[in-house]
Amino acid sequence: MRLHLPRRATADHWSFLFGQIAVYCFAVLLVTGAFLTFFYTPDMTQAPYQGSYEPLRGVPVSRAYESTMDLSLDTRGGLLVRQIHHWAALLLPAAIACQLLRMFFTGAFRRPRAVGWLVWVALFVLAMVAGVTGGLLPDDMLSGGTLGLVQSITLAIPFVGTDLAHLVFGGDFPGDAAIPGAYWLHITLIPVVMGGLFLLRGRMVRRNGHTRFRPAPEVPARAASAALFLFVAGVLSMLGTVAQINPIWNYGPYRPGDTTAGAVPDWYMGFLDGAIRIMPNWEPSVAGHPLTLAVLVPALLIPGAFFTVLAAYPWVERRLTGDDRVHDLLDRPRDAAVRTGVGAAGATFYGLLWAASANDQIAVEFHLSLFTVTWFFRVAVLVGPLLAYAVTHRLCLALTRREREEAAHGRETGRIVMSPTGGFTEIHEPVQRELASH
Repeated sequence: MRLHLPRRATADHWSFLFGQIAVYCFAVLLVTGAFLTFFYTPDMTQAPYQGSYEPLRGVPVSRAYESTMDLSLDTRGGLLVRQIHHWAALLLPAAIACQLLRMFFTGAFRRPRAVGWLVWVALFVLAMVAGVTGGLLPDDMLSGGTLGLVQSITLAIPFVGTDLAHLVFGGDFPGDAAIPGAYWLHITLIPVVMGGLFLLRGRMVRRNGHTRFRPAPEVPARAASAALFLFVAGVLSMLGTVAQINPIWNYGPYRPGDTTAGAVPDWYMGFLDGAIRIMPNWEPSVAGHPLTLAVLVPALLIPGAFFTVLAAYPWVERRLTGDDRVHDLLDRPRDAAVRTGVGAAGATFYGLLWAASANDQIAVEFHLSLFTVTWFFRVAVLVGPLLAYAVTHRLCLALTRREREEAAHGRETGRIVMSPTGGFTEIHEPVQRELASH
């Protein structure tokens, strides 16, 4: 018999705050981004630098790079706002990722909230695209490396890659169209779509209410929306003030063919970098056309498959389990051993690719061969998820089995008593049963 509980529009657990943090990061991004647009020029025209930074005086730079330098060093409050914007762009996908993990491991994606799950998956992808397009705008050495990766991925697309790259870059690389195109995509289309998805998510929460954890002897954590927004804004302001990020004056303007040491992508793109680093250099030829699998597989096929499976999982689970009921109560991860095992496998796969992006640093710090480290990750991304699933699945089953035993026989107290006949027994105390969801 299904237990019917009233749906509530407010959250009653600290883990529900991840969604609110994502909304508030998006609001900070809109405000700081609007400020930055007044000073940034999306133009790749080259001219001698005439700003206040002496080491670059007279060096040919693009208008995009020069305007970013002026914004950072010669505009009152410009560097602070720019760094707040960058930190918010890093925290936004982190909050969305935590929200997705909470929804997955507690089963919050089940009917009637499967569309809400799709919204969060789409927001995560859009947050990454927004970060990449925003990272291209300064036209410094770091953004130039990202631009080169975009070119490689575009060229790796079979049959249409060359024409598509010519369209994206407006001619030969780096061309003069990539940064203006990324700019308008960054400040118009992506924010509009993300804002619409956040509004849709809010409407669905008001219609369906929040899911709830089973009644348990824990105190729910509540936070006023205004207070949480001020806290998020305060943390981002503190980071923008004391934690330097993306100092483009140290990197210098982008020059095709040059590279910079120690350049790494933002954290949310680490899995892509890691996949490219450990992919073997395979380049077969099909019908006379070479296939650059070393880029195509890690940069397009693996992320595409990962996010497709992630988006489709609610329907896959519903089909495999036959569970088409409405769920307002959340599961504990241990109560859904298969789902928790699958989530652990997916997180392990993502985490290993993310760690593989530092294969060179791992080799240096631990005095290992880069060849050895690379091959370790090649094997680990295949074996690691299987081990994670097996261990997590068995752990969940063991925890639930222990709870059933405690429910039947009571919990061990550690107190030993002697019977009148001289025997010794341990006292067990009864375990209060939790309210079941079915």
